Amino acid sequence: MRILYQFPLSHFCEKARWLLDYKELDYVAENVLPGFQQMFTQVKTGHKTLPILKNDTELVSEATQIARYLDVTYPEHNLIRANKKLKTETLEIDSLANNLGVELEKWLFTALNDVETLDIMLGERGYLRRFEKFTKPVLKSLIKKAPSEAELNLAEEKIYTLIEQLNQRIITQQGRYFVSERLGLADISVCSMLAPILNIMGTPWENTQLNPTLTTLKQHVLGLPLGQYVLRIYATERYARVDWRGI
Repeated sequence: MRILYQFPLSHFCEKARWLLDYKELDYVAENVLPGFQQMFTQVKTGHKTLPILKNDTELVSEATQIARYLDVTYPEHNLIRANKKLKTETLEIDSLANNLGVELEKWLFTALNDVETLDIMLGERGYLRRFEKFTKPVLKSLIKKAPSEAELNLAEEKIYTLIEQLNQRIITQQGRYFVSERLGLADISVCSMLAPILNIMGTPWENTQLNPTLTTLKQHVLGLPLGQYVLRIYATERYARVDWRGI
């Protein structure tokens, strides 16, 4: 049985869900309580971050490593091309996307609504919902934590720089896919990282109320070939097999 340990609202976990869905693999998305994930993941894998994929007795952490693992274990429809040049390009774009995701994460804390976020994090069922009397106060305290203004300003600068780099990459590819002529890790990485600010239907962020800074960023991205590419890929290539809300 495959289990993806996740946060429903994490764009890195959306990336992992998409990787599994692309490979057409059955799995269960199981939510982990924020604040305790470092202890959980440290015990499970020796790392401190989600997502974690459990495939029978094997455990793999971090979305890019999950992609590598899936290509080795289930080589059909590879996510990372075997060609050396294409592989290098894929991993370069994936790295840019991951860096973008880290910086965006800081701003996303400021855009979350307490009530909606708590409800999503608790999931439809599972232990977080069953013990919400205890888990809800923990979640609420975590949501209230936010980066400093200086950290947010620095993150904003990095976000616009990374978006411009990715936009130039997709222009070079004439707006189709980032690498070669079909979907791969690079595309999934970029689209997953930008999804939280684009209110894409069918994602955890379709109803997110963005603050003025993120609204401006959203409008900027949608005015670029990059933004239109993300919307197209989500509309034509995202076939979710599992409810992102998890259990």
